Amino acid sequence: MKQGNIDRDAEKVDSAEAIIMTHPDELEQMAENAKQATDFMKAMAHESRLMILCYLSSGEKSVMELEELLALRQPTVSQQLARLRLERLITARRDGKTIYYSIADDRALKMMEVVYGMFCEKKEPS
Repeated sequence: MKQGNIDRDAEKVDSAEAIIMTHPDELEQMAENAKQATDFMKAMAHESRLMILCYLSSGEKSVMELEELLALRQPTVSQQLARLRLERLITARRDGKTIYYSIADDRALKMMEVVYGMFCEKKEPS
């Protein structure tokens, strides 16, 4: 078991050294990627927005449906939907007076799958 830990630690050191030795242009790209990842995670880092994405991961929902599911008032739901739209994580379509929302960014859907697996999925006792 200890040898496995040593091997993994050595891999981490090799990986870190590879990052340090990266070309300056690649470091700039890494910094840009880190900024995009941070912005993406900040958009999701709110309980109501995360819940909205969770509900939308199962399919399109109207604003009224989201209000009921979240037990929140329309202005609060609309404010969170606006932030998710601004970040282009969701998209809206109108059908008469009803507005429906769905996830527009596959990364958001993938992230919700990870969050579900980490925090929501029932684990069998080992």
